[in-house]
Amino acid sequence: MTQPLTVGVEEEFLLVDPDSGSAVPASGEVIAAAASAGVERIQPEVSSAVVEAVTEPHSELSLLVDDVRFLRSSAAAAAEKADCAILPCAWEPVPGPYMPPTGFSRYRALHRKYGDLVFGHIPCGLHVHVGMPDREHAVRVSNHLRGWLPTLQALAANSPFSLGEETGYASFRSTWWSQLPVAGPAPLFADAAHYNALLDSLVASGVIVDRKMAYWFARPSEYVPTIEVRVMDVCPTSDTVMLLAGLTRALVTMCLRAVRRDAGVPQVSDQILAAAHWQAARYGLEGDALDVTSGRPVPAWTMVDRLLRHVTPALSDAGDLGPVNDLLAEMRGRGSWASRQRNIVQEGGSLADVSAHLSSMLLK
Repeated sequence: MTQPLTVGVEEEFLLVDPDSGSAVPASGEVIAAAASAGVERIQPEVSSAVVEAVTEPHSELSLLVDDVRFLRSSAAAAAEKADCAILPCAWEPVPGPYMPPTGFSRYRALHRKYGDLVFGHIPCGLHVHVGMPDREHAVRVSNHLRGWLPTLQALAANSPFSLGEETGYASFRSTWWSQLPVAGPAPLFADAAHYNALLDSLVASGVIVDRKMAYWFARPSEYVPTIEVRVMDVCPTSDTVMLLAGLTRALVTMCLRAVRRDAGVPQVSDQILAAAHWQAARYGLEGDALDVTSGRPVPAWTMVDRLLRHVTPALSDAGDLGPVNDLLAEMRGRGSWASRQRNIVQEGGSLADVSAHLSSMLLK
């Protein structure tokens, strides 16, 4: 059997006051506490109220989840030393002031360029990296991924509240990306040279600060031989990370097989694709999705079932079909994390209660 593609994840976590749930600018203290414990893979992000946990690449999904759990536990212990807590939520549910950027020159440059409106409150995402033979394959795989990514976005929805308000969106984080000049669904690219030329032009224009600001929902990494899928909200539990990483790797595997047999790229209207992402952000799993092939609304779970059928061969080959099926069944029964947050409020809880519940899920 062919060795499965490697998979790794980056998880962005908000740092909050343990009692109020509001963001606190403690990333330097948390990273220092983690480093003093020998953990170097807790890293800074743009905001001083966010840290990022970065796993190693793994061929086995179970080993990836072990790594996720280790880093989550390490981050929680470091946050406790810094008198704060880790919140696995994709947006700030509790009101708080704009957070300053961290001290790194790149992050200060981003803040100067785009201001508090964009970078004063930072969304937290789950980024899944899947190993690629080379950059050329990564670019071609991204062409085949485009139509499937709204379904992963809906599965990961985990940000219905923003700064004390019900947003009406399952993934409010997703709407934030529209404020940036290079974000959303990736364009179709003829090859890696086309990708590189466009990115170089965007940097030369001054619209983006550097090549890392290609915030497309899927992109070749600039530093490691992977394709990075970054359409998903950060999620409360490591089991949800297992589900999303397993589905993402399987989907990339199927797309890579299509590239290798020179299959045609699915033709998807850019406007229909953008609408499908809006629909996924708005309703998550608890409403209709947009079928990008027909342009018609269908229940979100219909698209999940189609995705599962499409990737079943790759899940089976990697030994991941059983765990993914079990985790999907659990989510189908309990609803998305966005709906679970809303349930707390509908049952009389406060947004501080939502924050406390999500924090309690970190090590589950």
